[in-house]
Amino acid sequence: MRVEPIREEQQVKAIKKLLRDKPRDRLLFILGINSGLRVQTILTELRVKHLLYAKLGDSITVKERKTGKTNVFVVNKEIKKAFDEYYAEVKPDETHFLFRSRKGSNYPLTTFRVTRLVKEWGAMIGLKQNLGAHSLRKTFCWFQRTKYGTSWEVLSRRLNHSSPSITRCYLGLTDECVTEILHHTI
Repeated sequence: MRVEPIREEQQVKAIKKLLRDKPRDRLLFILGINSGLRVQTILTELRVKHLLYAKLGDSITVKERKTGKTNVFVVNKEIKKAFDEYYAEVKPDETHFLFRSRKGSNYPLTTFRVTRLVKEWGAMIGLKQNLGAHSLRKTFCWFQRTKYGTSWEVLSRRLNHSSPSITRCYLGLTDECVTEILHHTI
């Protein structure tokens, strides 16, 4: 079943507020919607040390778990703030997975667990659409396209997609989006 992006800024803000007392989950949400990385890459490739020594604006290179390609993300102010709050409360060892499971430092959270978390967060703020772990990556795309006007070609390259048709599926286009352009005049 396909998951959808979170489409409204107020919904994103509501989830951030909901997670204010859960620094790990807040960091996971913020990193997911600000990096455009696959959750599987975030969970299995990022260690505490990647963000511990990073400064605002630093680029962090990771190897994508799914494709084996390298990818980067930038430590923006949202990611930096969320990480600093997480680190101050949890104080994890720098060699640990950034999002470790309850099994211990040698095991990251699973994508299945993140899917359950994202569904719970959405339900708690009243979202009705189908959400899952991949909703974080799709939310990144949605806001890049709708708020910042980023072209699908640039998004395709950013996401390391092998085909533009894959990227178009990420954009969260609805019938309403298509109908809206019919009102534009030339």
